[in-house]
Amino acid sequence: SGLSVGVPGTPALWAKALRDHGTLSLNAALKPAERLAAQGFVVDQTFHDQTAQNADRFRKFPETQRVFLPGNQPPAVGSVFRNPDMATAYRTLRTQGTDVLYRGPLGEAIVRESNAPHTAPGVSVMRGQLTLRDLAAYRALTKAPIHSQYKGFDVYGMPVPSSGGIAVAEILHLMAAYEQRTGVTTRDVDQVQYLHRFSEASATAFADRNRYVGDVPGVPVGELTSTGFAAERACLFDPTKAYSPRPIPPGVPDGSYTSCATATTSAQPSEGQSTTHLTAADRWGNVASYTLTIEQTGGSGITVPGYGFLLNNELTEFNFTPTQGEAADPNLPGPGKRPRSSMSPTILLQDGKPFLAVGSPGGATIITSVSQTILGYLDRGLPLVDAIAAPRLSSRNGSAEGAEPAILAGPTGAALTALGHKLAPGGTPNEIGAVTAIRSLGGGVFEAAAETVRRGGGSAMVVHPDR
Repeated sequence: SGLSVGVPGTPALWAKALRDHGTLSLNAALKPAERLAAQGFVVDQTFHDQTAQNADRFRKFPETQRVFLPGNQPPAVGSVFRNPDMATAYRTLRTQGTDVLYRGPLGEAIVRESNAPHTAPGVSVMRGQLTLRDLAAYRALTKAPIHSQYKGFDVYGMPVPSSGGIAVAEILHLMAAYEQRTGVTTRDVDQVQYLHRFSEASATAFADRNRYVGDVPGVPVGELTSTGFAAERACLFDPTKAYSPRPIPPGVPDGSYTSCATATTSAQPSEGQSTTHLTAADRWGNVASYTLTIEQTGGSGITVPGYGFLLNNELTEFNFTPTQGEAADPNLPGPGKRPRSSMSPTILLQDGKPFLAVGSPGGATIITSVSQTILGYLDRGLPLVDAIAAPRLSSRNGSAEGAEPAILAGPTGAALTALGHKLAPGGTPNEIGAVTAIRSLGGGVFEAAAETVRRGGGSAMVVHPDR
């Protein structure tokens, strides 16, 4: 619906990143995107499937149907999908700058379509409330990243209102605390016990994330990412069984960690499972881990006429009903607030130099996908591509835990069930996350790795800008 549309922030980020850190102008940087939109790309199975899964929703909006369902059908695998209207959008942005969106005619087109969406006959959707003042007031913010230390590495993640940086740090610290509590390292346990530990750590971190993290003042970042808090929270861990009943109650990040303090139990908010992630390094050794989103695949389903791009439904990431019982819910909507996300672009430094960069799409499963990749590589000793490919479990403190078929269908799933875990198919479809990562090999050499199977396989490549 139009009511779900928030101010598009990505162009403002592009402009700011190029201005502060780039070597190209916005004009030059967007030329390849314009060319790709005009010339098209070969449709793979993932693009076809994701479009097909949203086809009924896209048909509610004639412009979306025209652009994304040529012949009223999802583009066929192997066909070339072109979007000349999106090429127009890129050309408009690169030649006129981002003011054309935040203070000009492109922004006016966004507001018009958001507030009065064109729909198919008989279809009614909620109108938006976006204003030109909202667009003009938007700023891409620069904030200090979440910083924690894990086994000799400096771990940097995305700050609030994303919960990813905090949750990933807490999961890592909890896994280390379980090692201390049991006297057995993560590398030395079998796959069942590793996934059991990870499930408990993930559910615990989500309990704390849901209670304390949002676009509100006073988020206790330092305590939530501290080893002391993790050590106290580890008191709930039992290597012989899953915590029951779920949900796990949130902790009390007050700096006094001498007991096993918990707060009242809270509900698990729902969250979509889409997003986009890129990981890159350049010839000078700079590394970027970049997650962007329009929330679910296809966003709101509304396409801006003449410009070929879908509007987000990012405002659905707010909790519209309080989830924290008598405690304040940090993710309720409010004036000027940005919704909480799970975006978890993460960079690890060793001795001050980039060592590993990782990220993923997947809504709330981003946190679990990124954490499992880091743990698989650092603690389980897997090659990076195998750490990415390993079967995933996503425990987000609900009554059931998402698991991929490789876990569900085999003895691992049966063993986890015997420990008290309630497993269910997870991801979309039956795939959790889609990780990309880069690790430094030293001497300015990097290894790039991506999914080998999920979403049809990822892409790891070297780009030569001068060719």
